Amino acid sequence: MTPIFVLGEALMDCVARPDGLLHPHVGGSPFNLARAASLRGGSVQFLNRFSEDQFGQQMRAQLEKDQVKTVLGSSRLPTSLAVVQVKNGQPSYGFYREGIADRDYSVDEVLRALSGTVPGVLHTGSLMLVPPEHHKVLAVLQGARAQGWTISVDVNLRPKLAADLGAYVAAVKDVAALADWIKASDEDLELLGFANPGKHNADYMAQSFADRGASRIALTFGGQGAWLMVDGQSAEAVAPTVQVVDTVGAGDTFWGNCLADWTLQPEQAASRVTNTLHNAMHAAAINCTRAGCQPPTQAELFAAQ
Repeated sequence: MTPIFVLGEALMDCVARPDGLLHPHVGGSPFNLARAASLRGGSVQFLNRFSEDQFGQQMRAQLEKDQVKTVLGSSRLPTSLAVVQVKNGQPSYGFYREGIADRDYSVDEVLRALSGTVPGVLHTGSLMLVPPEHHKVLAVLQGARAQGWTISVDVNLRPKLAADLGAYVAAVKDVAALADWIKASDEDLELLGFANPGKHNADYMAQSFADRGASRIALTFGGQGAWLMVDGQSAEAVAPTVQVVDTVGAGDTFWGNCLADWTLQPEQAASRVTNTLHNAMHAAAINCTRAGCQPPTQAELFAAQ
């Protein structure tokens, strides 16, 4: 089975309740994706360190439960926090990201860890792309490509976190240029400079990523559905109708299911593009019926269809 290694933030989503109290959930986009891909049946390892504090140990326990292996161990630094406010089912975020455990890594130690196994898929994105962190990520991706790894990137822009939005967008474009497989939402695409993003102009937007070398491209449009291209073959789908609790982790669940599909069945991925998209959309929809990010298992996904 082709391995998936994940480089990214692991944080606590502190979700604001109507009474003003905060309820913590394990989270972080790459952390969520690692869980989703593993629950779908993928072989997943998480690279970044976890704090020795209670939150860090809780996240390590969650990964162990979901059969995601950890690589670099613990850090004495605290766990990063995100304060999440949900309005009409849509989350907005405030982040606390300085001096925290998941940024406690070096380029050399990540590349040493990657060199110790058969090259597979290295996934990153989200908060790892915020300057100046993106410099370390670029170095990791360049080294991983030289080792033969396939690079997956989820753009997942968080503009409120950036002191300089222009520099942030430029950093994301630099990382995206190294991606073999890439996912972007309609909000990401608008920030990247595309006007009126939607399924009607998905081909045009995807071409800009393909021109930089990406061969598998997912563009997601919230309740309007998603568009997926795999090695030149494309498909689109509407979002399944479900009772939405919130959308936290929906995109991570979607892309994690795509990665698992491709690593479980490396051959003839292009011929399965419609089925891959269908399954990823349904996995994301199931996640939306649950509070916080709770991706479905493979058994739950197939039983629900």
